[in-house]
Amino acid sequence: MATAVMITLLFLTPLFDYTPLVVLSSIIIAAMLGLIDYEAAIHLWKVDKFDFIVCMGAYVGVVFGSVEIGLVIAVVISLLRVLLFVARPRTFVLGNIPNSMIYRNVDQYPNANSIPGIIILEIDAPIYFANASYLRERISRWIDEEEDKLKSSGETSLQYIILDMGAVGNIDTSGISMLEEVNKTTDRRGLKLVVANPGAEVMKKLNMSNFIENIGQEWINLTVGEAVAACNFRLHSHKHNPAKDEPEPWNNV
Repeated sequence: MATAVMITLLFLTPLFDYTPLVVLSSIIIAAMLGLIDYEAAIHLWKVDKFDFIVCMGAYVGVVFGSVEIGLVIAVVISLLRVLLFVARPRTFVLGNIPNSMIYRNVDQYPNANSIPGIIILEIDAPIYFANASYLRERISRWIDEEEDKLKSSGETSLQYIILDMGAVGNIDTSGISMLEEVNKTTDRRGLKLVVANPGAEVMKKLNMSNFIENIGQEWINLTVGEAVAACNFRLHSHKHNPAKDEPEPWNNV
């Protein structure tokens, strides 16, 4: 094929001077229609709509511009997607699967039970400067919503916040500062921050920054199940003081 294209370009190009532009256009359109895979586009729409947007952006750029423009559009949209996921990582509230020590997302498993006096939050991304402020605000909203729900239902007041950091592959100084601020704020509100399942790299940085010393080694647990068991033990062994002052509002300054 390469040899045929080379011979055509070198020796047969002058013959195309006599071919009407309409004929050349029809040849290009026919070849282009053969390249369109409708089933693949429908499959992208069903599986991942963002990938479908990337596909259509590249298609529109090539059709109305050039191959380079289509490529640039696809790359820019893909980079925006990565930045969006980094800056807005997913967080979940976890619940206990009945008759097990497994804790899963309550939205994915509606039968998962919440633990009285405890809220379990999972962070599903590394913690960097780009998402530290968002995560701090997101954690505060989860806690506020949980306290409002407990107050309206008359259940046991919130006492412990467990952060499942099993999916946190890395953390920078901004992320550590965010955890320190959350820890100080929860202390002022009479709550206790508990960390579960931190990775080796995360654990190393938390230790070097003295975060573990500040929070207490007893509040670092290998699994969410162990953290829940430790919190339940303290809840049942220490009597709650009903005369405690009202919790202070969140201060993210």
